[in-house]
Amino acid sequence: MLEHRHMPDRNRLSVISAIILLAYALARLVEFPVRELEFQLPGIYLATEINIRTIIALLVAGLAATGTDWLLRSHPHIKDHKIFEHWILPALTAYVIGLPLYQLAIGFQWWLGFAIGGAILVLVLVAEYISLDPDDVRHPAASLGLTTVSFALFLTLAIVLRYSGLRLFLTLPALTLAAGLVSLRTLHLRSHGQWAWVESATITIVCAQIIASLHYLPISPVMYGLLLIGPAYAITSLIANLADGNTLRASLIEPAIVLVIVIGTALWIG
Repeated sequence: MLEHRHMPDRNRLSVISAIILLAYALARLVEFPVRELEFQLPGIYLATEINIRTIIALLVAGLAATGTDWLLRSHPHIKDHKIFEHWILPALTAYVIGLPLYQLAIGFQWWLGFAIGGAILVLVLVAEYISLDPDDVRHPAASLGLTTVSFALFLTLAIVLRYSGLRLFLTLPALTLAAGLVSLRTLHLRSHGQWAWVESATITIVCAQIIASLHYLPISPVMYGLLLIGPAYAITSLIANLADGNTLRASLIEPAIVLVIVIGTALWIG
């Protein structure tokens, strides 16, 4: 059998990464008036700010999605393959790497985070390119890497949002959407291209309940993130194991071990 080892076009990869990182760099130099949106609902008053950071975050997510599409169109085995599922993780990556950059002052730590974020973005784009071809010998490694990065991004997003002290009506939709996208992409990778809409929706609902329950507890951002990612990963892995035809007992072993380690780490840190 012919082994496939295709790599993305370097020029396209460089252009996509440079545009996204340049947008984040320029966002620190440009100041726009802050707009406050207010909503008066029966029994509740909601207010949120729209600033340059909000606009840039949405723009780079869209740029990452369209850039990924442009990059994957150059794959020699794309044919009629649908690639919209490959937009999910690059868009989430581009969005999340900007969050800690907004929290840091310009200095060594900011430039370090900028470099690490750029490296992660490039690795995600390369992994998505490889995962497009199931016959690529590096496909299992790429899928594993994408799964690991997706949950790491979810953890980062949870920690940053908790640290920011946003109200529940802002954190709940953001984290719930992220949990749904991460579980959907993970199950899609592990099921070799099959969509698990019902299973992902179930995971999303469970995560939403956990997010709402933990919001008002006096716990640290790291503990908060770990208490979210533990159940999210465990349920996703359990469903994937069952879909592979494993028995319930065998399917529970790996998720249970990871859950115990993550929860134990969270309690130890907290």
